[in-house]
Amino acid sequence: MSELGFGCMGLSVGYGPAINENDAIVLLQKAYESGVTFFDTAEVYGQGTNEELVGKALRHVRDKVIIATKFGFKNGKVTDGVNSRPERIRQVAENSLRNLQTDYIDLFYQHRVDPDVPVEDVAGTVKDLIAEGKVKHFGMSEASVPSIRNAHAVQPLAALQSEYSMFWREPEKEIIPLLEELGIGFVPFSPLGKGFLTGKINADTEFDKTDARNLFPRYSKENRGANQTIVDLLTKIAVEHNATPAQIALAWLLAQKPWIAPIPGTTKVTRLEENIGGANLFLNDDDLANIHKALDNISLQGERYPPSMADLQAR
Repeated sequence: MSELGFGCMGLSVGYGPAINENDAIVLLQKAYESGVTFFDTAEVYGQGTNEELVGKALRHVRDKVIIATKFGFKNGKVTDGVNSRPERIRQVAENSLRNLQTDYIDLFYQHRVDPDVPVEDVAGTVKDLIAEGKVKHFGMSEASVPSIRNAHAVQPLAALQSEYSMFWREPEKEIIPLLEELGIGFVPFSPLGKGFLTGKINADTEFDKTDARNLFPRYSKENRGANQTIVDLLTKIAVEHNATPAQIALAWLLAQKPWIAPIPGTTKVTRLEENIGGANLFLNDDDLANIHKALDNISLQGERYPPSMADLQAR
């Protein structure tokens, strides 16, 4: 698979109104033509509409790409809470196969751990789907160490997807060492801090009323102002490397481990090209050591999620 994947969510939901379908298809095809072969979608990204976009855009190159999608929420809505009961997993799998216009899912993630369903049962259900040829690989998203271990013992995980970037380094404590131990790949979502690490967002930025960042404490006006120190750091390093802050942020992620595949998303071809450029940027050991030291001295403000979004926290 390509070093960078493409996070498709923002084409349909999350960061304001969905973009035009034709524009989205052109962008996805441009990503493929530019060397991207890993595409990430989910049932909840527009209740299947995002999967449909991916299916339309990539059906002619289906055997040349890796498509990941996810199950785990009631009725395909984050607001309805989690549901990973075996019958629900199977229902989502059938829906996703139809939406994606394919007869197999390369990577099927549990979107969030369901506290009411043992992860062993979840892993067992996906194991059955793999045996039936409908799924190739099992993954989890935002899962805790115990959940990963317990699921992996039933059906080995190919990948874990969780937030990881210069803006959220929590996985470095326990998750990354565990993945290395078990041989599980890591797919960081929001590798550019939901856009903050691009340097295009500041305290004066006004988000669209439908933008989910309005709900996240880390992106409040006050905290955006306080957190500009990390953007200043990225900007300084970018100037030294004749690059952009976003490219430095992605190159840094790729340098952490060889089995890390970030999935930045965008709605613009220019940003797609910029992101791909980050995969071609080399940071040497001195660069990485200096960045690490600087990051350790930056105290970021604001929680990732408000208490009302408990279902999005790792379990």
